[in-house]
Amino acid sequence: MARKWRKKAAKGGSSQVASKGHFVVYTTDHNRFVIPLHYLNNNIFRELLKLSEDEFGLPTNGPITLPCDSSLMNYLVYVFERALTKELEVSLASITKNRCSSYDQGGENGKQVLVH
Repeated sequence: MARKWRKKAAKGGSSQVASKGHFVVYTTDHNRFVIPLHYLNNNIFRELLKLSEDEFGLPTNGPITLPCDSSLMNYLVYVFERALTKELEVSLASITKNRCSSYDQGGENGKQVLVH
């Protein structure tokens, strides 16, 4: 499948293909993130993928959508890039396990808000 996407990208110049060692995910507000594969070693990111499967199912022909908005994803990327302490990892994992998401549409002015 990876070869198929590389060939397609080479022909059409698609920006949908991630560079080697990375993969693409989307957030509920349709923002695209190119994530390094080493994030798969992180319990928090694995939990987000499990929640994604529970909420949206396994994608067959489309992208993976994580059950969070881009502001939370930006924060998680920021935290992952700076040595994540065990205490912070436990705190963030408990948030994801308690199904904390930003998928509530009832926020102020129709914006998505973080709810727990």
